[in-house]
Amino acid sequence: MGWSIWGTGAYLPDRKVPSEEVSRALGLDPSWIERRTGIRHRHVAAPGQAASDLAAAAAGRALRAAGVDAADVGLIVLGTSTPDELGPSTACRVQALLGASRAAAFDVAAACTGFVYGLQAAVGWLAAQRGPRPCALVIGVEVYSRFLDHGDRATAALFGDGAAAAVIGPAAGPYGFGPVTLGSDGTRAGDVLIPAGGSRSPASADTVAGLGHTIRMDARAVRGFIGEVFPRLVAQACEAAGVKPADLALVVPHQPNPRLVASLAPTAGLEEAQMAIAGHDVGNIGAASLPYALHRAVRTGRIAPGDLVLLVGFGAGVTWGHALIAWPPPSP
Repeated sequence: MGWSIWGTGAYLPDRKVPSEEVSRALGLDPSWIERRTGIRHRHVAAPGQAASDLAAAAAGRALRAAGVDAADVGLIVLGTSTPDELGPSTACRVQALLGASRAAAFDVAAACTGFVYGLQAAVGWLAAQRGPRPCALVIGVEVYSRFLDHGDRATAALFGDGAAAAVIGPAAGPYGFGPVTLGSDGTRAGDVLIPAGGSRSPASADTVAGLGHTIRMDARAVRGFIGEVFPRLVAQACEAAGVKPADLALVVPHQPNPRLVASLAPTAGLEEAQMAIAGHDVGNIGAASLPYALHRAVRTGRIAPGDLVLLVGFGAGVTWGHALIAWPPPSP
């Protein structure tokens, strides 16, 4: 039996912050961020709004789109770098908010590749089930606004808050996922990280004063990684499936900088029209970036039954992964 996406959903906080406002706060020309990244605005969570709140809202919409009751969900896998707390897992918070009392729930800490890692975990779990119609929720969520140094242009210009989710279940006929491929290179863990707050550098007055609980990024290293990994993943996915880049109806990438990622299409043998770029309106929402772009593509009719859709994730760690899916017809 194969596995496919039954429905998608997304949630963005109400507050929308234009890039002009962020540019001015950084002492830059108002058009600086949009010119360099393509990001027009990003959404920011309200005070008291946690990652689990955003994730539950997105998951609820995905369940409604799939026609699935929360009580029938058997697994919740949540990717995030900005959990409600270090423990327990934010997925457990989401389970309670949804009322998904039968679901096992855990987090995946694979940064911006978290959704693809979550897909692999969900597909592996589903393959081991013996029930009639098992299903799983895979969620990506970030509340990056709580972890930003608002004076650091390398990060303050890019990141936003948001969540997106997908319901995964049995596929009909020839539709569904091919192999999900994952990878990582821990020698580059320092390229992007939140240095304080864990066991290596516990929270203290010094770590707070030194902004150790905010995102630190080597922008040049990250840009080089993106330029290398995206075309490599597209090539690997096509080779594994025995198809050419031109055969892909849509490529849905993680979008830390939407203008940069869109510009890489030719290096991967793709046309710009094959790229699902949605980061202009949300910025970099980490583990939610890829599923949000996928949800937007579904909602705007860019995907038809039978289309080959390639999901391409990459992020801190460094981590990467890809998943090819033959898109299914609507659920009955």
